[in-house]
Amino acid sequence: MNNMIALPMVIPILTGILLVFLRQHIRIQKWLSMGSMVLTIGLSIYLLNQIQTEGILRLDFGGWKPPFGILFVADSFSMLLVLTTSIVSAICLLYAFYSFDINLEKHFIYPFIFFMIAGVHGSFLTGDLFNLYVCFEVMLLASYILAAIGGTKKQLRESIKYIAINVLSSWLFLVAIAYLYGTLGTLNMAHLSYRIAEVGQTPILTVISVLFLVVFSLKAGLLLYFWLPGSYSAPPTAIAALFGALLTKVGIYSLFRIFTLLFYHEPEITHTIIGIMAGLTLIAGSIGAIAFKDLRQIISYNVVIAVGFILVGLAVSTPEAIEGSIYYLIHDMIVKGLLFLLGGTIIALTGTARIDRMSGLIGNYPLLGWIFLIVTLSLAGVPPLSGFIGKVLVGKGAIDTGHYILTALAIISSIFVLYSLLRVFLNSFWGETIIQIEDEMPLRKGWIIPCVLLTLGTVGLGFGTEYLAPYVRDAAHTLMNPHIYVEAILEGKIP
Repeated sequence: MNNMIALPMVIPILTGILLVFLRQHIRIQKWLSMGSMVLTIGLSIYLLNQIQTEGILRLDFGGWKPPFGILFVADSFSMLLVLTTSIVSAICLLYAFYSFDINLEKHFIYPFIFFMIAGVHGSFLTGDLFNLYVCFEVMLLASYILAAIGGTKKQLRESIKYIAINVLSSWLFLVAIAYLYGTLGTLNMAHLSYRIAEVGQTPILTVISVLFLVVFSLKAGLLLYFWLPGSYSAPPTAIAALFGALLTKVGIYSLFRIFTLLFYHEPEITHTIIGIMAGLTLIAGSIGAIAFKDLRQIISYNVVIAVGFILVGLAVSTPEAIEGSIYYLIHDMIVKGLLFLLGGTIIALTGTARIDRMSGLIGNYPLLGWIFLIVTLSLAGVPPLSGFIGKVLVGKGAIDTGHYILTALAIISSIFVLYSLLRVFLNSFWGETIIQIEDEMPLRKGWIIPCVLLTLGTVGLGFGTEYLAPYVRDAAHTLMNPHIYVEAILEGKIP
């Protein structure tokens, strides 16, 4: 059964390869794409439940036992993110089927989407630090194509910035890996955790940990986010939704994994730096969210705010705060995908991205308007929607440990999120409509159905918190107790 752990990465890779040979058969590409995602969703649910009964699952490639070979590891944290990625990707693909131009569909856009998903899943599942780098590169190489495909001037300009910053961070990633291997002689994450605990987090290891922090902060948009708003606002709507929902989350996942499994011995240094960066990110993202009148830019800065908020939980590192960050991470993947789809739909219907040139859309498209209001309330943490429980738990953890400044910034950022999106709602949907009946563009079912599905996701996640709680609790327990991960991988046989 452990062989199934690799399938969430293998299935998208094989699907992407098959789609390359079906360039002219768009209908077959769509059916194959959706079938692949449904299969991955079902497999992810099965593996997530197996973890609850059997514990952490491990797959050793080539039969090489840890720490000598490459391995995949499935725990509750990684599988929750794989499952959420699969669901959001399937819904974004459904939107893409009805929004992509035929020329895009014939230029291998679906294969590259699946290669990116494969890289995301591989990053969540790998138990080897160098393999994490490889999976990052698979994801990034595909995202470079997706960021530039379509060839508009804005896309090309922003994709150059996006590629440059990620090439730099990937180089720093390799440097950090080389120093860590030179210091400890292994790259297996469980073995690294054991070695660091054995020798103590020496000054050189703390310096290496800060280098990893820089690397993953660049990739997650933590403080070093200047590349993000433009890069996420330029691609086609479905691609922007996938970027907003998935790409920063891989960097966030890596920060959680590295700083709970490896570098958790000097929190007064590493976690203090993370807390400062998270606080500054909340401030900068909040300012950006209210400074612009471009809808895509407003949405992109809300991505930045979410990165800062999630990492407040890591900086605090209490069981409640970690649980809150996991809840909010899952919530944000769903809601940010929805927000980008809504934004792209509004722009397609009005022909403009400026909110001061829209008015009264709720009279023309009432369902779209009420969905936007729901997502606004969810992102602001209004109960009983999905953002509420994460905000409460992170806030409680921060207060319990005396992080009052971070608590205040988290609360204030929620107000800024609410204000920035209510401003969009009041400008764009309220007031007198500027679209006459004869000029009204029909709202395609292929656009609104994915939005409805993701809205049901945020509502269902809020009302179904008790059903998700055992999985989140197990994920947080594993993160807070790294010996569980180490013992499950090394089986008590420490080389």
